[in-house]
Amino acid sequence: MSQASYTPDEFDNPPAGPVGVHRGPRSVGARLAPYLVVLLVAAVCGLVVWAVTGNAFRSASPAASQTTSVASGAVSTSEAASSPAASQSPSSASSLAAQSSSAAASESASSTASATASASASASASASAASTVNKSSEILVINGVGRNGYGAQNVSKLKKAGYSNASADNPKNRSTLPDESTVWYQNETDKATAEDVAKQLGIDNVAQSPSVSAPVVAVLMK
Repeated sequence: MSQASYTPDEFDNPPAGPVGVHRGPRSVGARLAPYLVVLLVAAVCGLVVWAVTGNAFRSASPAASQTTSVASGAVSTSEAASSPAASQSPSSASSLAAQSSSAAASESASSTASATASASASASASASAASTVNKSSEILVINGVGRNGYGAQNVSKLKKAGYSNASADNPKNRSTLPDESTVWYQNETDKATAEDVAKQLGIDNVAQSPSVSAPVVAVLMK
């Protein structure tokens, strides 16, 4: 059987050119189009990056300039501050040291003089207070002899001398009485009064005793 004996069909007259998965030749523009798109996208990205970094650099530039100015000002100030100290001569430094020492010595002497004056004033005031006789002070006359009316007699002597607050009493505990007539006083301010009371009553012994019941206590033992 020969080829001419078959009935011609669609496979005996295929269409012209490749079909199916086969493609025909492409033009130069079609082949270069992907590369052009990549180059265009890269250029746009480069422009965006340049714009962002340029703005950041311009924003940082004023701060850097200000820092430089501040640093320059600090250096100038340090130089200006150090210049007078460097320009002082040794004689000026010695003069300043001498003046400081003199001022310190004067202040110390003044403080010492003030302290001495205060101490003297306090001592004078204490001495003045201690040497003042207070005839309005409470005077208690203890009759240690046991003779009736003996205490009242001595109170009368004191009142004649100006002691308006003098009174007589008997001893509460005879074991606490001194061996001889004594005038006791509580504080230093009562000493002058006690001495005057002893003088008015003819008593030689005067002693301080903070535990007595009155500012001045005269104990009669003879």
